[in-house]
Amino acid sequence: MITALDDRDSRITGFNAGADDFITKPFDHVELLVRLHGVTRLNRYRRIAEQRRELENLHGELLIAYDKTIQGWSDALDLRDKETEGHTQRVAEKTMNLAQAAGLDDEALRHIWRGALLHDVGKLGIPDSILLKTDRLTEDEWRIMRKHPNHAYEWLRDIEYLQPAIDIPYCHHEKWDGSGYPRGLKGEEIPIAARLFSIIDVWDALTSDRPYRKAMSRTEAYEFILSQSGKHFDPQVVELFTKHFDEL
Repeated sequence: MITALDDRDSRITGFNAGADDFITKPFDHVELLVRLHGVTRLNRYRRIAEQRRELENLHGELLIAYDKTIQGWSDALDLRDKETEGHTQRVAEKTMNLAQAAGLDDEALRHIWRGALLHDVGKLGIPDSILLKTDRLTEDEWRIMRKHPNHAYEWLRDIEYLQPAIDIPYCHHEKWDGSGYPRGLKGEEIPIAARLFSIIDVWDALTSDRPYRKAMSRTEAYEFILSQSGKHFDPQVVELFTKHFDEL
């Protein structure tokens, strides 16, 4: 604002009206140019900040939409296999509780949540005749079933948004002693997200009815988990599981 008024009230009125600067007459041309450059930079910063806020809001909306899509996928997987309906949501919630107890940060927790929801997405590549079989699988059928982590990896690895969540779908059947699949990873070669998830996944499987067996009692399942410390499970994760058992 360029004006002949130079009293305090006039300046306050000008700024309240939206002026970025207040220059009184007579003015110095050099000073005017410097102030104009300053106002221009200020407005540029404002536009950048506005655009950043808009992008952050858009990013947040996209993440919400993506997460809803993942939830839909996991629901569809559960619906395909009625015997395990509700399994995915249960193990996702319990794994989040265990991961929080382990002290993982918010970003890691978000990826664990997504990975847990998608842990069995590779089973979409398994024929119904095997996936829904009510008897125990033959060795040939097990060879096909054991491919589902590889299917998950192949499908998810090129989705940038899901790359940090791939550890659980790809590695949750690995075992601490190296006897798991698909890669036979051992000890801390197994990502921590998969180590946390696997104990919850096995716990839920043991305490749920299956077509070929009845659920174990909580006591029996708990004793089995303890017996697998250093074999199937990371001993430190077993210790964490037992410490926070009542909260899971």
